[in-house]
Amino acid sequence: MYRFAPSPTGDMHIGNLRAAIFNYIVAKQKNEGYILRIEDTDKERNIDGKDEDIKEILIKFGIKWDKLYYQSKNLKFHREFANKLLIDKKAFCCFCTEEELAAKKQKAKDEGVAYRYDGTCEKLSDMEVLDTTKPFVIRMKKPSHAMKFTDDIKGELVFEPENIDNFVIMRRDKTPTYNFACSIDDMLMDVSYVIRGEDHVSNTPKQDLIRQALGYDKKIGYAHLPIILNQEGKKMSKREKDSSVKFLLDSGYLPEAILNYLVLLGNKTPCEIFTLDDAIKWFDIKNISKSPAKFDIEKLTQINREHIKIASNKRLSELFEMDIKFGDLIRFYTQEGSLIPEIKNKISQIYSKKTIPSEYKEYVDLIKNAISKVEIYENFNEFKQNLMKLTNLKGKNFFMSLRILLTNQTHGPELSELYPLIKDDIKEIVSKC
Repeated sequence: MYRFAPSPTGDMHIGNLRAAIFNYIVAKQKNEGYILRIEDTDKERNIDGKDEDIKEILIKFGIKWDKLYYQSKNLKFHREFANKLLIDKKAFCCFCTEEELAAKKQKAKDEGVAYRYDGTCEKLSDMEVLDTTKPFVIRMKKPSHAMKFTDDIKGELVFEPENIDNFVIMRRDKTPTYNFACSIDDMLMDVSYVIRGEDHVSNTPKQDLIRQALGYDKKIGYAHLPIILNQEGKKMSKREKDSSVKFLLDSGYLPEAILNYLVLLGNKTPCEIFTLDDAIKWFDIKNISKSPAKFDIEKLTQINREHIKIASNKRLSELFEMDIKFGDLIRFYTQEGSLIPEIKNKISQIYSKKTIPSEYKEYVDLIKNAISKVEIYENFNEFKQNLMKLTNLKGKNFFMSLRILLTNQTHGPELSELYPLIKDDIKEIVSKC
């Protein structure tokens, strides 16, 4: 099984979506199931409705899950397994207060050394533990050996015991920490491979340690994706608008274009423009670069334009919320715009009331009157020549006036190229003047 495990704490970040896409692609390649697990155990940070936003976004990108879980529903299992680790002496109760720990952290900082929990409560006897009524957390005991795993992007990684520490697995309120809940859920859900961001690299040995301590011997494969950088070459923050999937969609980027770009980012691909189905045929997680990739909004915009060009009329009708007959006109206007709102505006200008500059008002009226009387020819040259003959106009006075009448713009694409796409509606178009 493969899984995508987002937290409902804010808008989906492009880095999260990238992980969702890659897990889905590889699951399809391996003919394995795909799990959507909403990690909602952090009640204070959860935002109502964000779980539904996550589901809606995945559906828009063509990502379908086989099973849906909410992590909070597994709380009883988290507690049972934490208790088993205590019984088996693989974990211990820690009664240190926040104030005591803060003082130790400050002392380490003052001495210029990295803070590590000093094992105070690990040394307590069973009787001393039973005698106290103080609140406690549960901590894992350090491994007795180095923890190793092979990452399909980064290679073999080794973590010595002192770098793993006695990390907390259950909080004082008897809720699991991220690492504990994640490791237990991956075990219960029979996850075989995990693709996620490289900020989770240090979590991997902790999660493997928990499962090993519980006697789970199935090997889980890993691939940790390099971070995405912004235009300044710094880690892309969730506060940056371009990092929000919702912002990109609302701005007029197609889901298929965003997906195309995220698969392309820092990757070796056989072509630049492709679909999800195409990627499933040739994608290889091992081709992802070890180095961070810079997010280029201009490149995404160019890819968006290409996907508008290759989209079917039915798909364009859905995306642009326009009649299916406008498919060719939408594709035509990719020479003028790359985003849905830009192109919709160009087309709406054609079919809406025109604003005529005073210096062209007389000429526009002449052309409008002539169009109402002439046959709409298949060929633009015949249409143009007939109008020029009827109006006695030529040069700028004719062509600028005709452009304004048809497009409500003083500049734009060649009218000879636009004409075949709107000729059937020309009498309706000029009536909006």
